Amino acid sequence: MLGSVALRRHHYESAFEAYLRRRRIPYVAVDEAKKALLPAAAPCSRLNSLKSFDFVVYGQSGNLLAEVKGRRVHSHRTECWVTRDDVESLARWEQLFGPGFDAAFIFVYWFEGQPPDAQFHEVFPHADRWYALRTVRACDYARAMRTRSRAWGTVDLSREAFDRLSAPFAPQASRLHIGDAVPALEVLDALETRGLSIGV
Repeated sequence: MLGSVALRRHHYESAFEAYLRRRRIPYVAVDEAKKALLPAAAPCSRLNSLKSFDFVVYGQSGNLLAEVKGRRVHSHRTECWVTRDDVESLARWEQLFGPGFDAAFIFVYWFEGQPPDAQFHEVFPHADRWYALRTVRACDYARAMRTRSRAWGTVDLSREAFDRLSAPFAPQASRLHIGDAVPALEVLDALETRGLSIGV
């Protein structure tokens, strides 16, 4: 069984995966099932040049190709920078997976103490740390992004743009319906028959 939360590369990914499990949201960790998840028609040469994402999250009304971005909060300042490669690769993945899959950045914020409820809809503890979530669709991010550092190839959003475009990940289980019929069920069944872990 490859589904151990401990296998996540960073504590932000571990926290997000624990949140998915706690909310019983179906998902597949891409690093554990990458080959099985790749679109069959996609040329290998194209895939090898793309930066990978972290999770495929399955919902009744749509599925997310989720790239987790962990950011530590200092003085209540929430950073939302990513790299241009992140944005371009997610856009390509969305095209390759096709209809029914939306690429999104999941910003996982780490707070020194419990953050104020008014600031975030989704606040949760994990491994003696406090986290909060905000989500921005990759296509929305691409339209509004601005250059942060040309030398490092990073971009970000203005505070106004981030506030306007970001949303809770799964408030009141409305964005991703938990425990109901899951789209692409044949994909999940195929993964299970191959002995790969599906978090539910």
